Amino acid sequence: MGEPIRVLQVVTHMNRGGLETMLMNYYRKLDRSKIQFDFMTNRSERGHYDDEIESLGGKLYRLSPIKPGNYNKYFNELDQFFKENKEYKVVHSHINENSGFVLKAAKKAGVPCRIAHSHLSDLKLDYKYPFRVYARRSLKGNVSDYFACSKRAGEWLFGKKISNSGKIIVLNNAVDTQKFKINEDIRHKMREKLGIEGKKVIGHVGRFNPQKNHEFLIDIFNEVYKKNKNAVLLLVGDGYLKEKIEDKVKKLQLEDSVRFLGVREDIPELMQAMDLFLFPSQFEGLAVVMVEAQAAGLKVITSTGVTTESNITNNVNFIDLNKGPQYWADIVINSDFRRKDYTKQIINKGYDSSNNVKWLSNFYMKKYV
Repeated sequence: MGEPIRVLQVVTHMNRGGLETMLMNYYRKLDRSKIQFDFMTNRSERGHYDDEIESLGGKLYRLSPIKPGNYNKYFNELDQFFKENKEYKVVHSHINENSGFVLKAAKKAGVPCRIAHSHLSDLKLDYKYPFRVYARRSLKGNVSDYFACSKRAGEWLFGKKISNSGKIIVLNNAVDTQKFKINEDIRHKMREKLGIEGKKVIGHVGRFNPQKNHEFLIDIFNEVYKKNKNAVLLLVGDGYLKEKIEDKVKKLQLEDSVRFLGVREDIPELMQAMDLFLFPSQFEGLAVVMVEAQAAGLKVITSTGVTTESNITNNVNFIDLNKGPQYWADIVINSDFRRKDYTKQIINKGYDSSNNVKWLSNFYMKKYV
């Protein structure tokens, strides 16, 4: 057998975010004698998954950050990269509007398969908005294949015209269902390890950034705690707003009941220890972590800013963020905390990574025929 085909995955950074974790789920399950993943990032520092990528035979390419004032440098690096690396026939880009820049350079270099993959359903107006509009223009005419994690995410990035044309492939954000399946033994050990036996455990996994809405999350938990002193909140993740949230927790005197667990490799085990997953994001494409929480049998309470396509198990509540923390807290307190095995539903609805990797592998292989 000859060398495996190499597919270039374009990401910001290979840290433990939802998209990156999903890509690694696929990468581990690939027949790597046939297909290899390589990764292009725009960060100079190493990511959490870099060691594993290299151990699996993947290459890592680091380009400059994509930011105003740095565009020309980045564009030149892209042109140089594709000039020097002509083996790629498939470039799969996951960096939303900025995918246009990558795929434009790939097209110029003659790369036949140029996938733009949307993973968000919104981005709030901020100082970056004009630059995002500029980046989005580069998508036009440079994308050969349109992917999205949900219908809503596809329409957001590519527009209604392309969405209505039927050109967008919705590739569900899949998880390793077997890793998340309800396991009472793991639950007992993890709760014992964390010292939370007998507690009502509310969980959240996500980067500490404005999108994930941690301030509001703490406000909700504060209201829950007023009515149930047995409640505990587990916060998994890291990010630039973490210190601010830690200060807020101290001011509300919730230090003993809110646990900051940092970036973790044992998300499936941590979810076994939870009773409910609280996820009041401002917006999401279709969050991998919501699929994971449902695979772990958890009740999920999220915002109406999150696409309803993420309700795979009919065990997700969508609440308007304008309702306020007390309203949210009442919903949390009155929820059914019993976990249920949803493995079959998740597999049947196409959210299992073992099945999805077969489809994706076939898609890539056809491009090399």
